[in-house]
Amino acid sequence: MTEIIQFIILGLFGGIMSGLLGIGGAVMIIPALVYIFGFDQKMAQGTTLAMLIPPVGLLGVWQYYSTGNVNFKVAGIMCIGIFIGAYLGGYLANQFSSDTLRKFFGVMLLLISIKMIFGK
Repeated sequence: MTEIIQFIILGLFGGIMSGLLGIGGAVMIIPALVYIFGFDQKMAQGTTLAMLIPPVGLLGVWQYYSTGNVNFKVAGIMCIGIFIGAYLGGYLANQFSSDTLRKFFGVMLLLISIKMIFGK
């Protein structure tokens, strides 16, 4: 049950960041699945694509699924959080100036990039 809540929170965070920054939630979710939940990169990417099936692409997921790199259970659970989070993130984004939002976006990408380059 704890893991289910953690995946919902991750989906919620991805949704908020997606709505707030105008980016795909995967930019936030993939590193979290790799570094927090121990997924390998392919499993993280495949699972995230499965989470995004309704709004994104069935064919991309199929390619990962055909090689065993999708966890549909986790994707479905995170979908709950990202649905609500995208709404909240969109609301929050409209509370900030464009300049503040641009700087926040840059900082988030920089932090993720540093972790992806130098992290384990």
